This record gives sequence, structure tokens and C-alpha cells, in this order.
Amino acid sequence: MASYLEILDDDQGHELSLFCVPKHYEEDLDSVIIPNGLIKDRTERLARDIVRDMGGHHIVALCVLKGGYKFFADLMDYIKALNQNSDKSVPLTVDFIRLKSYSNDQSTNCVKVIGGDELSALSGKVSFVFIDIVETGRTMETLLALLNECNPKMVKVASLLVKRTPRSSGYRPDYIGFEVPDKFLVGYALDYNEYFRDLSHICILSDRAKEKYRV
Repeated sequence: MASYLEILDDDQGHELSLFCVPKHYEEDLDSVIIPNGLIKDRTERLARDIVRDMGGHHIVALCVLKGGYKFFADLMDYIKALNQNSDKSVPLTVDFIRLKSYSNDQSTNCVKVIGGDELSALSGKVSFVFIDIVETGRTMETLLALLNECNPKMVKVASLLVKRTPRSSGYRPDYIGFEVPDKFLVGYALDYNEYFRDLSHICILSDRAKEKYRV
């Protein structure tokens, strides 16, 4: 089973005043639950684990947009540094796919896949999916079913966050950064209706902000 750093259900996070938060978001957030520095340190460790496990394989690194772009970019930087400075290295090519399954703070239970037309190129290759968060797991199960239709050699998944929720299908990624409470989180490219991607830390969204930015 994948190792991870657990954020407990009763963890209320840290006061916003202790961190640099964009002024336009100060009234929209309850607290900082995962500071940027901790995200970076955990991501660096995930990079080391992936290079250790996948060294020698040529992998196609598939970034799930939009929420996964920060996690993906930082993890790729760490992997590149390890490739240059360690005995094991992982040859990489990259590709991008976009999934959409949310409206406001609720899952629509309808997963839209954008950019999957070229996934046939994954046939016979090791595919590594990088995603920002796994909540119910159904979005990932839909994507994995799509990828497996392309007959890849192997598919692995790394998720920065996995949410503890009774709505979970039971799906767990191969690599996990943090296991988090069942709260709506934004920042580090996780959004609420496209807002908050420009926030460095992962924060708990306030109920007031859910109404303010509702579409």
C-alpha cells in the first residue's frame, strides 16, 4: 500500500496571518492546511520513490489538467534533478489530458475527457498519470478504463492528495502525497470554478467563498 502523510480530520490548519496569502483571497479562506514548503518536500520524496521504482523504464508522464499542473511541474523538476545526479534515471516523455467532473463544489458524476484523441500512442508503453486529487475515485477509474483500452505496458498513478470520504469507491493511487479530510480544498492549482489556482498553499475554502464564486 502506498505511503502518505496524513492530515487528520480534526486538523483545523494554520492561521492565514502566518503565511503570505494574496490579499484578494484573505476573506475567502478558513485556514492554510498544507503549506507550500511541506507540499514541495513531500513532492521531492515522491520523485525519489518513483525514480527508485521505475528506473530503467521509459515512461510517458501524463499530466491531468488543470489542477495537476503545479504538482506535475514540480515533480518533473525533482525527477530531472535526480536523473542528473543519481545512479538510476528515468527516461521521460510528457503528455497532457484534461478531465472535468465538477460544477461548483459538487461532482456531476459525468466525467468529460478532453485531449484523449492521441492516447493510442500509449500502446505498449509505461504510462504514469499525475493528478492533483482523488476524491470518490470514479474520475480516475473512468480515465484508467480509457487508458487500458490503448493497451499500455503498465499504468501507474501518482496523486498529490487523496480525500477521506464515505463517497469513495475504494480506489487508491500507487503514489500518494497526502491523505486529507473531507473538506473543499483550493490552492497549488486546485480551483473552485477556476479561482484560487494562483494560491501557493493548499487551503480550506470558506462557505462564504463557495457562494461568492458560485456559477
